[in-house]
Amino acid sequence: MVLLSPQYQQVTVRLAEVDCPEKSQAFGQAAKQFTSDLCFGKMVKLIVNNTDRYGRTVGWVELEDGTSINKQLVKNGYAWQYRAYSKSMELAMLEQQARQNRLGLWQDANPTPPWNFRKGERENRVAKKETKLKKKRTYRKRRRKHVDTLAF
Repeated sequence: MVLLSPQYQQVTVRLAEVDCPEKSQAFGQAAKQFTSDLCFGKMVKLIVNNTDRYGRTVGWVELEDGTSINKQLVKNGYAWQYRAYSKSMELAMLEQQARQNRLGLWQDANPTPPWNFRKGERENRVAKKETKLKKKRTYRKRRRKHVDTLAF
């Protein structure tokens, strides 16, 4: 998500403790639309946790009325609790309720978590790259002339 600061600077934010589907993944566009509907054009409060390795600010985003965007995504079935970075019992309960009520991405019988989706995408890119390299190598090979060596 990108926020505009009071100084009109864009701040790229990664929502803390939750992980939404990727754009190309099932419910990715729906999660983006849900988030946009919740907060587009509104004043929000950013509670910063830290910065990730990509330079994004990691934090919680709240609307003026105190509604947490992070929690709303999980509650409505548009995000997983990112258990690798979250120990929140509240988020765990919200996710469990969304699963039971088959909300959002939980409508699918077996939704793929985004961290597994990204891992699969990485593996596919690596496999394609290796295949490309193998093809290049086969074209580069030259047949060497066979020279007999005789010893006297």
